[in-house]
Amino acid sequence: MGNDTKVFRAGRLRHTFDALVERLAKYGWVPSDVWALTTRGRTSGLLRTTPVSLIENEQGRFLVAPYGEVGWVRNIRKDGFATLRQGGWLELVSVVEVGPERAAPVLREYLRHPRAAVVGPYFQAAPDSPVEAFRDEAHRHPVFEIVRSTTVRI
Repeated sequence: MGNDTKVFRAGRLRHTFDALVERLAKYGWVPSDVWALTTRGRTSGLLRTTPVSLIENEQGRFLVAPYGEVGWVRNIRKDGFATLRQGGWLELVSVVEVGPERAAPVLREYLRHPRAAVVGPYFQAAPDSPVEAFRDEAHRHPVFEIVRSTTVRI
């Protein structure tokens, strides 16, 4: 994909799309990897919700920031916890940001999915790139491992 990776800027259409996906996630009408992530604003203290795709594999469960250091990333770095909601399930999660070695295979798996049509332009590595290519750009796509969670039915 070269050095012409896009810089993420959420416009009106993106805000509308995210609000729709967030609402669908709250009712459980989304693919199993899509969740509504709620963080507390680091300066305002207000709750902020955005849709995210969760990676779950034998290494663990991970939140990936394909667009880089966006608002939810800065918020979750400050608090270390958030909530995930899908359908009638609410999960309080504690997270730890992982380093490039651990993030690289997660990023590659994240891009080896139909979502690559949307998020691919924000990566320099292609879905079939070696894991080293993802390690080299891991600093641009924060990855958080879910280290503890409590799930409740609502």
